[in-house]
Order: sequence, then C-alpha cells, then structure tokens
Amino acid sequence: MDDTISPQAQARGLMVNAGRAYLGTLAERPAPAGEPAVFPFVTLVLPALDEGGRPLLLLSDLSDHARNLRRDPQASLLFDGTAGQAEPLTGPRLTLIGRVSLADDADTRGRYVTAQPSARSYIGFGDFHLYRFEIAEGLLVAGFGRIHRIAGDKIAFVKVIQDTYDE
Repeated sequence: MDDTISPQAQARGLMVNAGRAYLGTLAERPAPAGEPAVFPFVTLVLPALDEGGRPLLLLSDLSDHARNLRRDPQASLLFDGTAGQAEPLTGPRLTLIGRVSLADDADTRGRYVTAQPSARSYIGFGDFHLYRFEIAEGLLVAGFGRIHRIAGDKIAFVKVIQDTYDE
C-alpha cells in the first residue's frame, strides 16, 4: 500500500473495494463437562457499506453466525486485500472489532443490493436480514511490519466529511 496515504484512508479503501470479508462471531457449544464453552466461529460474508461507512451484512436467521450474534453481538470482520499478491503476508488487510445490530430497512437494502447485485435474488427471503457492524477499532496491516491501530470513529466516513468542514 502507498505510505503517503493515511492509515485511515487505507482502511476505508480496503472496505470500499472489498467484495468479500470474513465475519468472526462467538459460538457457544457444550463442553465435555457439560458447561458451555465459547469458540471463535468464522464465515465468509459479502459486505456493503452504509452512508457512514459502516459495514452492512446480509445474514440468514438460519445461519450459525446470525444465531451467535443474537446471543452475543460482539464480532470481528476481516477485509483481505491480499488477492494476487505473490507473498500474501506482505499485503494489506484490515480487522475490525465491534458490535453487530439489526439494521434492516429500505435504505440499507437498497445500498446492499447496489454493492452486492447477486443478493437481489435472495434478499427478499423472509429469513434474510441486514445487520450493521458498529466499528469499535480497526487493526490495519498495510504490509509487512506496517501495522496501525485505528479508533472506530476515525474509520467512519461521516468523521472524514465532518473533518473537511472543520478545517
């Protein structure tokens, strides 16, 4: 990635250009002693962004990850910009941590289908709903040894627009 571009702009660029991401939720399963144990559960998702630059995810109520989020809304989301890299570990990626909440309305559905046209064929199914990922923090790995922690409010587009007017 270009070192002349701020880490915040690099993070937003990864989110804007990503056609896919990886959602990590917390799965609860019975442990051998009978008490529940919590495990990471990761799945492929097709993200879009809302008007504030926050990820939107279309999830089926029938999926493990949607059930996990109903129990515990804490999650992580990995945007991988390493496709086509000869050495993927030197490529850019962004891991977000935050909370996921239901955000299913006409505006989010329109934004989602614009970003993910293939979803048009199933977004109307009764078990599919849109969720918004509220970003608490991001970890940008812009390449080997170029690592930046970014506060969630520094990644959102709304903040960028407001900063432009404040300057």
